[in-house]
Amino acid sequence: MAKENREHKDSVFADLFGKDETAKENLLELYNALYDEKDTDPEVIKWIGLEDVLFKNFRNDVAFTVRNRKIILSEHQSTVNPNMPLRDLFYVAREYEKIISVRVRYRKKLVKIPTPEFIVFYNGTENYPTEQVLKLSDAFFDQPEKVSLELNVRVININPEKHHEVLKKCKILQEYSLFVEATRKYREDEKQLEKTVKECINKGILADYLLRKSSEVINMLMAEYDYEMDIEVQREEAAQEAADRKFIEYVDKAVKNFHISAEEACEKLEESYERYLELKKLYSGK
Repeated sequence: MAKENREHKDSVFADLFGKDETAKENLLELYNALYDEKDTDPEVIKWIGLEDVLFKNFRNDVAFTVRNRKIILSEHQSTVNPNMPLRDLFYVAREYEKIISVRVRYRKKLVKIPTPEFIVFYNGTENYPTEQVLKLSDAFFDQPEKVSLELNVRVININPEKHHEVLKKCKILQEYSLFVEATRKYREDEKQLEKTVKECINKGILADYLLRKSSEVINMLMAEYDYEMDIEVQREEAAQEAADRKFIEYVDKAVKNFHISAEEACEKLEESYERYLELKKLYSGK
């Protein structure tokens, strides 16, 4: 496997399909289910590193090649990020740059490159479609009839109640989705997690995997919870900053356009002038 950033913390998904001693077998089963293939040799799987392009500090993805395909699998338990096509574009551009030398790029003969495939598994709590395609072109300012550059990301909802066909074809992914559903509400409670993991073992859900590394799995689940909470806090902080800046902008425009004082503008907004001064000072250097 490619050299990894040791600062990364791995999710259960990344471990189950990318690091565990059964990962290659698990990934081959998943690959066969996704592409209706019948490969039986796990050695067709070749892992590749993702560096820090898709996720920072927390690895929730698996990248690998099978013959001429380069496949990037990601998992989302929170809101699916609409910028995944852009992230994947950055990643695949770097990968091609690494594998195709400068001399080869200028040959007269067409240079063949691995076919990229981008898939996101969603198992969060929002009412997300059973399957959806995110397109890079959705981010373009203009929407021409013919797009010169496109990148599609296939998003598959693997929550059990969605009954996506890939769950029927891939037992290990089906069990993983049941495991996520069982443990989702206990991520901050270590004792309850231990109890739930034991219940999953008794029900035959990822039983072999959990018997071997239940303590590691619990640590990964709690790390996932901390990561998701951190992301949520960042979103809330960003939303608050946007509101604060809008407040400052309104006051400044009112002072300039209506020739009133900042105190009067704050009063019209039913906000304190002291808060305006504090926020003005806070964001002056940003």
